[in-house]
Amino acid sequence: MHKIVVSNQCGCFKRSDLKNNISFESKDDALEKALEMKNTMNTEFCGKHEFQVVEFGDNFVISFDTEPKSTCCGNGCCG
Repeated sequence: MHKIVVSNQCGCFKRSDLKNNISFESKDDALEKALEMKNTMNTEFCGKHEFQVVEFGDNFVISFDTEPKSTCCGNGCCG
């Protein structure tokens, strides 16, 4: 059994229709769904976080860095 676990549940995730702790018989099916969820979260959520998928044992964990994603352009004007 393979599971998708969303470890950091931001407000956008809690308000979405996405589910946590989804189980799959097939590892490939679990990975495909985890990547689909990550892409949805990265494109449709507010953009404060960048989500990633990491394989951990039989699970695929979707998480984000606890620091918000920088919106700075890198030209030094934001500091």
